[in-house]
Amino acid sequence: MNKRLKRLVALTTISAMLVGCGKDTAEQAKEARESLKTDFSVNYDGIKTGTVDAGVSVHDPSIMEADGKYYIYGSHMSAAVSKDLRTWDYMINRDTLITSNGYDSANPVYGKIYDLKKGPFSFTGKNSSVVATDGDGGVRLWAPDVKYSKKKGLYYMYFCTSSTFNTSTLAYATSKSPEGPFEWKGNLIYSGFNENNIDKTNVAKYKDKDTALKEYTDGGISYNYQDYPNALDPTIFWDKDDRMWMVYGSWSGGIYLLEIDEETGEVIHPKEDKSAGVDAYFGKRLLGGGHTSIEGPYILYDKDSDYYYLFVSYGNLQREGGYQMRVFRSKTVDGEYVDMNGKYPQKRAGNPAYFGLKLSGNYRLPSLPQAYMATGHNSAFISSDDKRYIVYHTRFENRGETHEPRAHQYLINEEGWPCMLPYATGGETASKSGYDKSSIVGEYYVVNQGNKIDKSIAEPEKWVFTEDGFVFGQGMDGTWEAKDGTWEAKDGTYYVHIKTALPSEDGTVDAADSYSGVFCKMKDEAGTDVMTFSAVGNNESIWGVKYNGK
Repeated sequence: MNKRLKRLVALTTISAMLVGCGKDTAEQAKEARESLKTDFSVNYDGIKTGTVDAGVSVHDPSIMEADGKYYIYGSHMSAAVSKDLRTWDYMINRDTLITSNGYDSANPVYGKIYDLKKGPFSFTGKNSSVVATDGDGGVRLWAPDVKYSKKKGLYYMYFCTSSTFNTSTLAYATSKSPEGPFEWKGNLIYSGFNENNIDKTNVAKYKDKDTALKEYTDGGISYNYQDYPNALDPTIFWDKDDRMWMVYGSWSGGIYLLEIDEETGEVIHPKEDKSAGVDAYFGKRLLGGGHTSIEGPYILYDKDSDYYYLFVSYGNLQREGGYQMRVFRSKTVDGEYVDMNGKYPQKRAGNPAYFGLKLSGNYRLPSLPQAYMATGHNSAFISSDDKRYIVYHTRFENRGETHEPRAHQYLINEEGWPCMLPYATGGETASKSGYDKSSIVGEYYVVNQGNKIDKSIAEPEKWVFTEDGFVFGQGMDGTWEAKDGTWEAKDGTYYVHIKTALPSEDGTVDAADSYSGVFCKMKDEAGTDVMTFSAVGNNESIWGVKYNGK
Protein backbone atom coordinates (compact mmCIF):
# COMPACT_ATOMS: atom_id res chain seq x y z
CA MET A 1 0.00 0.00 0.00
CA ASN A 2 1.13 3.52 -0.80
CA LYS A 3 2.54 5.06 2.38
CA ARG A 4 0.64 8.25 1.80
CA LEU A 5 -2.63 6.38 1.45
CA LYS A 6 -2.00 4.70 4.77
CA ARG A 7 -2.20 8.13 6.41
CA LEU A 8 -4.88 9.76 4.28
CA VAL A 9 -7.00 12.54 5.72
CA ALA A 10 -9.79 14.20 3.71
CA LEU A 11 -10.79 17.70 4.94
CA THR A 12 -13.97 19.78 3.94
CA THR A 13 -16.52 22.08 6.44
CA ILE A 14 -17.00 20.08 9.60
CA SER A 15 -13.77 21.11 11.33
CA ALA A 16 -15.87 22.89 13.95
CA MET A 17 -16.88 19.47 15.21
CA LEU A 18 -13.27 18.71 15.94
CA VAL A 19 -12.17 22.07 17.32
CA GLY A 20 -12.80 22.86 20.98
CA CYS A 21 -13.98 19.35 21.84
CA GLY A 22 -11.56 19.10 24.71
CA LYS A 23 -9.66 16.19 23.21
CA ASP A 24 -6.62 15.87 21.01
CA THR A 25 -7.51 15.15 17.35
CA ALA A 26 -5.42 11.96 17.29
CA GLU A 27 -7.23 10.72 20.39
CA GLN A 28 -10.60 11.44 18.77
CA ALA A 29 -9.50 9.56 15.67
CA LYS A 30 -8.52 6.54 17.76
CA GLU A 31 -11.89 6.48 19.48
CA ALA A 32 -13.76 6.89 16.20
CA ARG A 33 -11.80 4.07 14.57
CA GLU A 34 -12.48 1.72 17.48
CA SER A 35 -16.21 2.34 17.04
CA LEU A 36 -16.15 1.25 13.38
CA LYS A 37 -17.34 -2.21 12.38
CA THR A 38 -15.85 -2.11 8.87
CA ASP A 39 -14.03 -4.74 6.84
CA PHE A 40 -11.45 -2.77 4.86
CA SER A 41 -10.72 -5.56 2.39
CA VAL A 42 -11.77 -4.70 -1.15
CA ASN A 43 -14.44 -6.76 -2.87
CA TYR A 44 -17.04 -5.93 -5.47
CA ASP A 45 -19.90 -8.05 -4.14
CA GLY A 46 -23.25 -6.64 -5.24
CA ILE A 47 -21.71 -4.14 -7.68
CA LYS A 48 -23.02 -4.43 -11.20
CA THR A 49 -20.39 -4.44 -13.96
CA GLY A 50 -20.67 -2.74 -17.32
CA THR A 51 -18.76 -0.75 -19.85
CA VAL A 52 -19.12 1.90 -22.53
CA ASP A 53 -18.97 0.54 -26.07
CA ALA A 54 -17.76 3.49 -28.12
CA GLY A 55 -18.46 1.65 -31.36
CA VAL A 56 -15.33 3.04 -33.05
CA SER A 57 -11.54 3.08 -32.69
CA VAL A 58 -10.13 6.57 -33.11
CA HIS A 59 -6.51 6.92 -32.02
CA ASP A 60 -5.26 10.28 -30.71
CA PRO A 61 -8.80 11.75 -30.70
CA SER A 62 -9.10 15.51 -31.15
CA ILE A 63 -12.51 16.85 -30.13
CA MET A 64 -14.70 19.58 -31.63
CA GLU A 65 -18.33 20.55 -31.03
CA ALA A 66 -20.41 21.80 -33.96
CA ASP A 67 -24.08 21.90 -34.92
CA GLY A 68 -25.22 20.11 -31.77
CA LYS A 69 -22.81 17.21 -32.37
CA TYR A 70 -19.38 16.16 -31.20
CA TYR A 71 -16.66 15.26 -33.69
CA ILE A 72 -13.38 13.46 -33.08
CA TYR A 73 -10.53 13.18 -35.59
CA GLY A 74 -7.67 10.74 -35.18
CA SER A 75 -4.57 9.17 -36.64
CA HIS A 76 -4.68 6.86 -39.66
CA MET A 77 -7.46 8.92 -41.27
CA SER A 78 -10.19 8.07 -38.77
CA ALA A 79 -13.03 10.36 -37.68
CA ALA A 80 -16.31 9.88 -35.85
CA VAL A 81 -19.37 11.76 -34.65
CA SER A 82 -21.52 11.50 -31.52
CA LYS A 83 -24.52 13.14 -29.87
CA ASP A 84 -23.70 12.07 -26.30
CA LEU A 85 -19.87 11.69 -26.07
CA ARG A 86 -20.34 7.98 -25.35
CA THR A 87 -21.43 6.19 -28.52
CA TRP A 88 -19.83 7.14 -31.81
CA ASP A 89 -20.33 6.50 -35.52
CA TYR A 90 -17.79 6.78 -38.28
CA MET A 91 -18.71 9.46 -40.78
CA ILE A 92 -19.70 7.86 -44.09
CA ASN A 93 -19.72 8.63 -47.81
CA ARG A 94 -23.33 7.87 -48.74
CA ASP A 95 -22.45 7.25 -52.37
CA THR A 96 -19.67 4.74 -51.81
CA LEU A 97 -20.55 3.59 -48.26
CA ILE A 98 -16.91 4.13 -47.38
CA THR A 99 -16.39 5.26 -43.78
CA SER A 100 -13.99 7.83 -42.40
CA ASN A 101 -11.72 5.12 -41.07
CA GLY A 102 -8.53 4.30 -42.89
CA TYR A 103 -6.47 5.17 -45.91
CA ASP A 104 -8.86 5.29 -48.85
CA SER A 105 -9.34 7.87 -51.56
CA ALA A 106 -13.09 7.55 -50.97
CA ASN A 107 -12.72 8.47 -47.30
CA PRO A 108 -15.31 11.27 -46.96
CA VAL A 109 -13.16 13.34 -44.57
CA TYR A 110 -9.60 12.73 -45.76
CA GLY A 111 -9.98 11.45 -49.32
CA LYS A 112 -8.84 14.60 -51.07
CA ILE A 113 -5.75 14.70 -48.85
CA TYR A 114 -4.99 11.02 -49.37
CA ASP A 115 -5.29 11.32 -53.14
CA LEU A 116 -2.60 13.96 -53.46
CA LYS A 117 0.61 12.66 -54.99
CA LYS A 118 2.49 15.67 -53.77
CA GLY A 119 1.45 18.26 -51.21
CA PRO A 120 1.46 16.87 -47.67
CA PHE A 121 3.30 13.74 -48.78
CA SER A 122 5.98 15.42 -50.87
CA PHE A 123 8.59 15.23 -48.10
CA THR A 124 7.31 12.48 -45.79
CA GLY A 125 4.56 9.93 -45.46
CA LYS A 126 4.74 7.75 -48.58
CA ASN A 127 7.27 5.57 -50.35
CA SER A 128 7.23 8.20 -53.09
CA SER A 129 8.22 10.93 -50.59
CA VAL A 130 11.68 12.47 -50.42
CA VAL A 131 12.10 10.51 -47.19
CA ALA A 132 10.22 7.26 -47.84
CA THR A 133 8.04 5.79 -45.13
CA ASP A 134 9.82 3.09 -43.21
CA GLY A 135 8.38 0.08 -41.44
CA ASP A 136 4.95 -0.53 -42.96
CA GLY A 137 5.77 1.07 -46.31
CA GLY A 138 2.46 2.90 -46.44
CA VAL A 139 0.82 6.26 -46.01
CA ARG A 140 1.25 8.01 -42.68
CA LEU A 141 -1.11 10.76 -41.59
CA TRP A 142 -1.33 11.25 -37.85
CA ALA A 143 -2.99 13.31 -35.15
CA PRO A 144 -5.24 15.76 -37.02
CA ASP A 145 -6.91 18.60 -35.13
CA VAL A 146 -9.95 20.45 -36.49
CA LYS A 147 -11.17 23.85 -35.38
CA TYR A 148 -13.77 26.24 -36.77
CA SER A 149 -12.65 29.74 -37.74
CA LYS A 150 -15.48 32.24 -37.26
CA LYS A 151 -13.36 34.82 -39.05
CA LYS A 152 -13.06 32.72 -42.20
CA GLY A 153 -16.20 30.60 -41.96
CA LEU A 154 -14.04 27.53 -42.54
CA TYR A 155 -12.97 24.42 -40.66
CA TYR A 156 -9.19 24.26 -40.41
CA MET A 157 -7.51 20.86 -40.09
CA TYR A 158 -3.90 20.73 -38.91
CA PHE A 159 -2.17 17.36 -39.23
CA CYS A 160 1.19 15.68 -39.69
CA THR A 161 2.76 13.17 -42.05
CA SER A 162 5.77 11.14 -40.95
CA SER A 163 8.37 8.73 -42.26
CA THR A 164 10.94 8.03 -39.54
CA PHE A 165 11.05 8.73 -35.84
CA ASN A 166 12.02 12.37 -36.42
CA THR A 167 11.27 13.08 -40.09
CA SER A 168 7.86 14.71 -40.38
CA THR A 169 5.79 17.49 -41.93
CA LEU A 170 3.11 19.70 -40.40
CA ALA A 171 0.41 20.64 -42.90
CA TYR A 172 -3.09 22.08 -42.99
CA ALA A 173 -6.32 21.70 -44.92
CA THR A 174 -9.74 23.39 -45.00
CA SER A 175 -13.37 22.42 -45.44
CA LYS A 176 -16.76 24.12 -45.28
CA SER A 177 -18.13 21.18 -43.29
CA PRO A 178 -16.83 19.37 -40.18
CA GLU A 179 -17.43 16.13 -42.10
CA GLY A 180 -15.21 17.15 -45.00
CA PRO A 181 -13.88 16.66 -47.47
CA PHE A 182 -10.79 18.55 -46.33
CA GLU A 183 -8.48 19.91 -49.02
CA TRP A 184 -4.78 20.38 -48.47
CA LYS A 185 -3.65 24.02 -48.51
CA GLY A 186 0.01 23.94 -47.59
CA ASN A 187 2.91 22.54 -45.61
CA LEU A 188 4.08 24.52 -42.61
CA ILE A 189 7.00 22.96 -40.70
CA TYR A 190 9.49 20.20 -41.55
CA SER A 191 11.76 18.13 -39.32
CA GLY A 192 14.33 15.39 -39.86
CA PHE A 193 16.05 17.04 -42.82
CA ASN A 194 19.78 17.17 -43.61
CA GLU A 195 22.04 18.75 -46.23
CA ASN A 196 20.76 16.35 -48.90
CA ASN A 197 17.10 17.31 -48.65
CA ILE A 198 16.85 20.66 -46.84
CA ASP A 199 16.14 22.29 -50.22
CA LYS A 200 12.93 20.25 -50.35
CA THR A 201 11.69 22.10 -47.25
CA ASN A 202 10.77 25.73 -46.57
CA VAL A 203 13.47 26.24 -43.91
CA ALA A 204 15.55 28.63 -46.05
CA LYS A 205 12.60 31.07 -46.26
CA TYR A 206 12.98 31.82 -42.58
CA LYS A 207 16.60 31.07 -41.78
CA ASP A 208 19.91 31.25 -43.60
CA LYS A 209 20.60 27.79 -45.02
CA ASP A 210 24.16 27.50 -43.70
CA THR A 211 23.04 28.65 -40.26
CA ALA A 212 20.12 26.24 -40.34
CA LEU A 213 22.35 23.29 -41.20
CA LYS A 214 24.81 24.25 -38.46
CA GLU A 215 22.07 24.48 -35.80
CA TYR A 216 19.59 21.84 -36.94
CA THR A 217 21.95 19.07 -38.08
CA ASP A 218 25.10 17.27 -37.04
CA GLY A 219 27.52 18.43 -39.69
CA GLY A 220 24.77 18.31 -42.27
CA ILE A 221 24.52 14.52 -41.96
CA SER A 222 21.79 13.88 -39.40
CA TYR A 223 19.01 15.98 -37.87
CA ASN A 224 19.61 17.28 -34.33
CA TYR A 225 16.51 15.72 -32.77
CA GLN A 226 17.83 16.21 -29.22
CA ASP A 227 17.40 19.98 -29.42
CA TYR A 228 14.80 20.47 -32.13
CA PRO A 229 11.31 19.06 -32.52
CA ASN A 230 9.73 16.25 -34.40
CA ALA A 231 7.01 18.00 -36.44
CA LEU A 232 4.18 15.88 -35.06
CA ASP A 233 0.91 16.21 -33.14
CA PRO A 234 -0.22 19.76 -34.04
CA THR A 235 -3.22 21.22 -32.23
CA ILE A 236 -4.84 24.64 -32.58
CA PHE A 237 -6.29 27.02 -30.00
CA TRP A 238 -7.18 30.66 -29.45
CA ASP A 239 -5.83 32.78 -26.62
CA LYS A 240 -7.81 35.23 -24.49
CA ASP A 241 -7.21 37.93 -27.10
CA ASP A 242 -8.53 35.72 -29.96
CA ARG A 243 -5.08 35.14 -31.45
CA MET A 244 -4.67 31.72 -33.07
CA TRP A 245 -1.83 29.38 -32.05
CA MET A 246 -0.42 25.96 -32.83
CA VAL A 247 1.32 23.76 -30.27
CA TYR A 248 3.13 20.64 -31.49
CA GLY A 249 5.92 18.15 -30.85
CA SER A 250 6.63 14.57 -29.86
CA TRP A 251 9.66 13.40 -27.87
CA SER A 252 12.81 14.65 -29.71
CA GLY A 253 13.39 18.35 -28.90
CA GLY A 254 10.14 18.73 -26.95
CA ILE A 255 6.93 20.74 -27.24
CA TYR A 256 6.90 23.92 -29.34
CA LEU A 257 4.54 26.87 -29.88
CA LEU A 258 3.92 28.98 -33.02
CA GLU A 259 1.34 31.65 -33.78
CA ILE A 260 -1.02 31.16 -36.75
CA ASP A 261 -2.32 33.85 -39.11
CA GLU A 262 -6.05 33.08 -39.06
CA GLU A 263 -6.61 34.88 -42.36
CA THR A 264 -4.27 32.53 -44.23
CA GLY A 265 -3.88 29.53 -41.91
CA GLU A 266 -0.11 29.92 -42.22
CA VAL A 267 2.51 30.07 -39.47
CA ILE A 268 3.72 33.45 -38.17
CA HIS A 269 7.42 32.88 -37.62
CA PRO A 270 8.80 34.76 -34.61
CA LYS A 271 11.92 36.83 -34.21
CA GLU A 272 14.67 34.61 -32.90
CA ASP A 273 15.50 34.96 -29.21
CA LYS A 274 17.73 32.12 -27.99
CA SER A 275 17.74 33.44 -24.41
CA ALA A 276 13.95 33.01 -24.30
CA GLY A 277 14.01 29.63 -26.06
CA VAL A 278 12.57 31.08 -29.28
CA ASP A 279 13.74 29.78 -32.66
CA ALA A 280 12.91 31.70 -35.83
CA TYR A 281 11.72 28.57 -37.63
CA PHE A 282 10.36 26.17 -35.02
CA GLY A 283 9.00 28.72 -32.52
CA LYS A 284 9.24 28.63 -28.74
CA ARG A 285 10.06 25.50 -26.82
CA LEU A 286 7.65 25.08 -23.88
CA LEU A 287 8.62 21.71 -22.40
CA GLY A 288 10.92 18.77 -22.89
CA GLY A 289 13.94 18.05 -25.08
CA GLY A 290 16.65 15.44 -25.18
CA HIS A 291 14.29 12.89 -26.72
CA THR A 292 12.60 12.16 -23.40
CA SER A 293 9.02 10.99 -23.07
CA ILE A 294 6.51 13.75 -23.91
CA GLU A 295 4.03 14.10 -26.79
CA GLY A 296 0.47 14.88 -27.86
CA PRO A 297 0.32 18.50 -26.61
CA TYR A 298 -3.03 20.25 -26.32
CA ILE A 299 -3.59 23.77 -24.93
CA LEU A 300 -6.96 25.09 -23.72
CA TYR A 301 -7.64 28.51 -22.26
CA ASP A 302 -10.26 28.64 -19.49
CA LYS A 303 -11.70 32.10 -18.88
CA ASP A 304 -13.13 31.10 -15.49
CA SER A 305 -9.76 30.18 -13.99
CA ASP A 306 -7.82 32.50 -16.34
CA TYR A 307 -5.26 29.75 -16.95
CA TYR A 308 -3.92 28.15 -20.10
CA TYR A 309 -3.77 24.37 -19.56
CA LEU A 310 -1.16 22.36 -21.46
CA PHE A 311 -2.02 18.67 -21.62
CA VAL A 312 0.63 16.16 -22.71
CA SER A 313 1.12 12.39 -22.71
CA TYR A 314 4.06 10.43 -21.27
CA GLY A 315 5.20 6.87 -21.84
CA ASN A 316 4.91 4.49 -24.77
CA LEU A 317 1.49 4.18 -26.34
CA GLN A 318 1.25 0.38 -26.13
CA ARG A 319 -1.02 -1.26 -23.54
CA GLU A 320 1.86 -1.89 -21.11
CA GLY A 321 3.87 1.18 -22.10
CA GLY A 322 2.79 3.35 -19.17
CA TYR A 323 0.97 5.81 -21.45
CA GLN A 324 -0.71 8.54 -19.40
CA MET A 325 -2.03 12.11 -19.33
CA ARG A 326 -0.35 15.02 -17.54
CA VAL A 327 -1.17 18.72 -17.32
CA PHE A 328 0.71 21.99 -16.77
CA ARG A 329 -0.65 25.52 -16.61
CA SER A 330 0.34 29.14 -17.27
CA LYS A 331 -1.15 32.61 -16.97
CA THR A 332 0.31 33.54 -20.36
CA VAL A 333 0.01 31.77 -23.68
CA ASP A 334 3.76 31.26 -24.15
CA GLY A 335 4.49 30.12 -20.62
CA GLU A 336 6.06 29.24 -18.36
CA TYR A 337 3.83 26.18 -18.08
CA VAL A 338 4.41 24.60 -14.67
CA ASP A 339 3.06 21.74 -12.60
CA MET A 340 1.71 21.76 -9.04
CA ASN A 341 5.27 22.08 -7.74
CA GLY A 342 6.01 25.04 -9.99
CA LYS A 343 8.31 22.97 -12.24
CA TYR A 344 8.46 21.66 -15.79
CA PRO A 345 10.72 19.21 -17.67
CA GLN A 346 13.60 20.72 -19.58
CA LYS A 347 16.11 18.95 -21.81
CA ARG A 348 18.24 17.67 -18.93
CA ALA A 349 15.59 17.68 -16.24
CA GLY A 350 15.81 13.95 -15.56
CA ASN A 351 12.93 11.52 -15.13
CA PRO A 352 9.76 13.11 -16.60
CA ALA A 353 7.65 11.26 -14.01
CA TYR A 354 8.56 13.99 -11.53
CA PHE A 355 7.00 16.73 -13.67
CA GLY A 356 3.37 17.43 -14.48
CA LEU A 357 0.11 16.67 -12.70
CA LYS A 358 -0.80 13.09 -13.62
CA LEU A 359 -4.50 12.98 -14.47
CA SER A 360 -4.86 9.37 -15.54
CA GLY A 361 -2.78 6.30 -16.36
CA ASN A 362 -3.62 2.62 -15.79
CA TYR A 363 -6.44 2.07 -13.31
CA ARG A 364 -9.18 -0.27 -12.15
CA LEU A 365 -12.51 0.87 -10.71
CA PRO A 366 -15.57 -0.96 -9.39
CA SER A 367 -18.11 -1.79 -12.11
CA LEU A 368 -15.46 -1.91 -14.85
CA PRO A 369 -15.03 -5.49 -16.12
CA GLN A 370 -11.34 -4.83 -16.76
CA ALA A 371 -8.76 -2.17 -16.09
CA TYR A 372 -8.27 0.81 -18.38
CA MET A 373 -4.68 1.00 -19.63
CA ALA A 374 -2.56 3.45 -21.65
CA THR A 375 -5.06 6.26 -21.25
CA GLY A 376 -3.57 9.07 -23.27
CA HIS A 377 -3.13 11.51 -26.15
CA ASN A 378 -6.05 13.63 -25.08
CA SER A 379 -7.81 16.70 -26.31
CA ALA A 380 -10.05 18.91 -24.15
CA PHE A 381 -12.89 21.35 -24.64
CA ILE A 382 -15.48 23.47 -22.86
CA SER A 383 -18.90 22.61 -24.25
CA SER A 384 -21.67 24.98 -25.26
CA ASP A 385 -23.35 24.29 -21.89
CA ASP A 386 -20.13 25.21 -20.04
CA LYS A 387 -19.01 21.72 -19.09
CA ARG A 388 -15.35 20.69 -19.34
CA TYR A 389 -14.27 17.45 -20.95
CA ILE A 390 -11.12 15.45 -21.54
CA VAL A 391 -11.26 13.11 -24.56
CA TYR A 392 -8.62 10.39 -24.95
CA HIS A 393 -8.07 6.87 -26.20
CA THR A 394 -7.72 3.91 -23.87
CA ARG A 395 -6.57 0.33 -24.17
CA PHE A 396 -7.79 -2.46 -21.93
CA GLU A 397 -6.26 -5.02 -19.60
CA ASN A 398 -7.12 -8.16 -21.58
CA ARG A 399 -7.71 -6.94 -25.14
CA GLY A 400 -4.26 -6.58 -26.65
CA GLU A 401 -3.72 -3.26 -28.41
CA THR A 402 -7.42 -2.67 -29.11
CA HIS A 403 -8.40 0.89 -28.25
CA GLU A 404 -11.49 3.10 -28.00
CA PRO A 405 -12.14 6.79 -27.34
CA ARG A 406 -13.47 7.95 -23.98
CA ALA A 407 -14.76 11.29 -22.73
CA HIS A 408 -14.63 12.25 -19.03
CA GLN A 409 -15.93 15.42 -17.52
CA TYR A 410 -13.46 17.35 -15.40
CA LEU A 411 -14.00 20.10 -12.84
CA ILE A 412 -11.65 22.85 -11.74
CA ASN A 413 -10.75 22.73 -8.05
CA GLU A 414 -10.50 25.69 -5.72
CA GLU A 415 -6.85 26.25 -6.67
CA GLY A 416 -7.52 26.17 -10.40
CA TRP A 417 -6.36 22.62 -11.27
CA PRO A 418 -8.34 20.15 -13.41
CA CYS A 419 -9.86 17.19 -11.55
CA MET A 420 -10.92 14.42 -13.93
CA LEU A 421 -14.05 12.52 -12.84
CA PRO A 422 -13.60 8.74 -12.52
CA TYR A 423 -16.10 7.42 -15.05
CA ALA A 424 -16.91 8.11 -18.69
CA THR A 425 -19.37 10.97 -18.87
CA GLY A 426 -23.05 10.12 -18.71
CA GLY A 427 -24.37 13.66 -18.86
CA GLU A 428 -23.80 14.37 -15.15
CA THR A 429 -24.03 17.91 -13.79
CA ALA A 430 -22.12 18.74 -10.63
CA SER A 431 -24.02 20.65 -7.96
CA LYS A 432 -22.26 23.99 -7.61
CA SER A 433 -23.88 24.42 -4.18
CA GLY A 434 -22.39 21.17 -2.93
CA TYR A 435 -23.89 18.03 -1.42
CA ASP A 436 -25.44 17.23 1.95
CA LYS A 437 -23.44 15.32 4.53
CA SER A 438 -25.61 12.21 4.31
CA SER A 439 -24.74 11.73 0.65
CA ILE A 440 -21.02 12.12 1.35
CA VAL A 441 -20.37 9.89 4.39
CA GLY A 442 -19.88 6.15 3.89
CA GLU A 443 -17.53 3.70 2.15
CA TYR A 444 -15.44 4.70 -0.87
CA TYR A 445 -13.35 2.74 -3.33
CA VAL A 446 -10.30 4.98 -3.81
CA VAL A 447 -7.62 4.91 -6.51
CA ASN A 448 -4.39 6.90 -6.38
CA GLN A 449 -2.94 7.40 -9.88
CA GLY A 450 0.51 8.09 -8.38
CA ASN A 451 3.26 9.36 -10.69
CA LYS A 452 4.89 6.21 -12.12
CA ILE A 453 5.40 5.63 -15.84
CA ASP A 454 5.10 1.85 -16.10
CA LYS A 455 2.62 -0.98 -16.71
CA SER A 456 1.37 -1.18 -13.12
CA ILE A 457 -2.36 -0.72 -12.52
CA ALA A 458 -3.68 1.57 -9.78
CA GLU A 459 -5.97 -0.65 -7.69
CA PRO A 460 -8.81 0.53 -5.39
CA GLU A 461 -8.55 0.66 -1.62
CA LYS A 462 -11.47 1.11 0.77
CA TRP A 463 -11.93 4.22 2.86
CA VAL A 464 -14.71 5.22 5.23
CA PHE A 465 -15.84 8.83 5.70
CA THR A 466 -17.58 9.16 9.08
CA GLU A 467 -20.23 11.59 10.27
CA ASP A 468 -17.97 13.02 12.94
CA GLY A 469 -15.43 14.17 10.36
CA PHE A 470 -12.94 11.31 10.08
CA VAL A 471 -11.86 9.03 7.26
CA PHE A 472 -10.36 5.59 7.87
CA GLY A 473 -8.83 2.83 5.82
CA GLN A 474 -6.43 -0.04 6.24
CA GLY A 475 -3.68 1.48 8.37
CA MET A 476 -4.82 5.06 7.77
CA ASP A 477 -6.81 7.67 9.61
CA GLY A 478 -7.55 11.34 9.38
CA THR A 479 -10.31 13.86 9.02
CA TRP A 480 -12.63 15.14 6.34
CA GLU A 481 -14.90 18.12 5.90
CA ALA A 482 -17.06 19.65 3.05
CA LYS A 483 -15.73 23.17 2.39
CA ASP A 484 -17.67 26.37 1.85
CA GLY A 485 -16.44 28.41 -1.07
CA THR A 486 -17.20 31.16 -3.49
CA TRP A 487 -17.02 29.63 -6.95
CA GLU A 488 -20.20 30.77 -8.58
CA ALA A 489 -22.18 29.79 -5.53
CA LYS A 490 -23.34 31.71 -2.47
CA ASP A 491 -24.65 28.72 -0.53
CA GLY A 492 -21.63 26.44 -0.86
CA THR A 493 -19.53 24.56 -3.40
CA TYR A 494 -18.65 21.05 -4.53
CA TYR A 495 -15.05 21.42 -3.30
CA VAL A 496 -13.31 18.84 -1.14
CA HIS A 497 -9.90 19.29 0.53
CA ILE A 498 -7.79 16.27 1.38
CA LYS A 499 -4.87 15.85 3.73
CA THR A 500 -2.80 12.72 3.99
CA ALA A 501 -1.83 13.09 7.64
CA LEU A 502 -3.36 14.19 10.89
CA PRO A 503 -2.30 17.66 12.00
CA SER A 504 0.97 17.89 13.91
CA GLU A 505 1.15 19.32 17.43
CA ASP A 506 1.18 22.85 16.02
CA GLY A 507 -1.95 22.08 13.96
CA THR A 508 -0.25 22.04 10.54
CA VAL A 509 0.00 19.44 7.79
CA ASP A 510 2.82 19.36 5.23
CA ALA A 511 1.78 20.61 1.78
CA ALA A 512 2.98 17.35 0.24
CA ASP A 513 0.23 15.59 2.17
CA SER A 514 -2.57 17.79 0.80
CA TYR A 515 -5.08 17.26 -2.01
CA SER A 516 -7.78 19.57 -3.29
CA GLY A 517 -10.70 18.41 -5.36
CA VAL A 518 -14.40 18.13 -6.05
CA PHE A 519 -17.46 16.01 -5.30
CA CYS A 520 -19.83 14.97 -8.07
CA LYS A 521 -22.78 12.57 -8.27
CA MET A 522 -22.67 10.53 -11.46
CA LYS A 523 -23.43 7.11 -12.93
CA ASP A 524 -20.72 4.50 -13.23
CA GLU A 525 -20.30 2.71 -16.52
CA ALA A 526 -22.86 0.07 -15.52
CA GLY A 527 -25.44 2.82 -15.03
CA THR A 528 -25.44 2.74 -11.21
CA ASP A 529 -25.81 6.02 -9.29
CA VAL A 530 -22.63 6.81 -7.35
CA MET A 531 -21.08 9.65 -5.37
CA THR A 532 -17.55 10.40 -6.54
CA PHE A 533 -14.70 12.66 -5.68
CA SER A 534 -11.62 13.61 -7.65
CA ALA A 535 -8.74 15.46 -6.05
CA VAL A 536 -5.17 16.43 -6.93
CA GLY A 537 -2.04 17.23 -4.98
CA ASN A 538 1.72 16.91 -5.31
CA ASN A 539 1.19 16.05 -9.02
CA GLU A 540 -1.01 13.04 -8.14
CA SER A 541 -4.73 12.40 -8.75
CA ILE A 542 -6.97 10.42 -6.42
CA TRP A 543 -10.49 9.22 -7.28
CA GLY A 544 -13.16 7.96 -4.91
CA VAL A 545 -16.42 6.11 -5.69
CA LYS A 546 -19.22 5.57 -3.14
CA TYR A 547 -22.23 3.33 -3.82
CA ASN A 548 -25.62 4.09 -2.32
CA GLY A 549 -26.24 2.18 0.86
CA LYS A 550 -22.53 1.82 1.61
